[in-house]
Amino acid sequence: QVQLVESGGGLVQAGGSLRLSCAASGRTFSMYDMGWFRQAPGKEREFVAAINWSGGRTYYADSVKGRFTISRDNAKNTVYLQMNSLKSEDTAVYYCAAGRSLASDPRLYNYWGQGTQVTVSS
Repeated sequence: QVQLVESGGGLVQAGGSLRLSCAASGRTFSMYDMGWFRQAPGKEREFVAAINWSGGRTYYADSVKGRFTISRDNAKNTVYLQMNSLKSEDTAVYYCAAGRSLASDPRLYNYWGQGTQVTVSS
């Protein structure tokens, strides 16, 4: 069982940066691949980025590639999403998730956080 709590969301101007954090409970965090997803009002949840259990492999949606960076610190049971050059279309609730696959399909993730709101003003 893994419990996830996101933080770091907020209001930022276009072109600005934010860093999201996702803190996990439990001693098995390092066994899980981790993902970030987002959901804008009226839209389906979409994949943003993923990182494997060791941090050695990452995977990004085309829409964020080159702007966002996912990383993890297994000693701190935390995964991060550094978001730079933010655009208004990045506005959404951002969720972290834990699973057993480095995947973009949300159905492959077993545990989810409650989400943190990111709003980018233009």
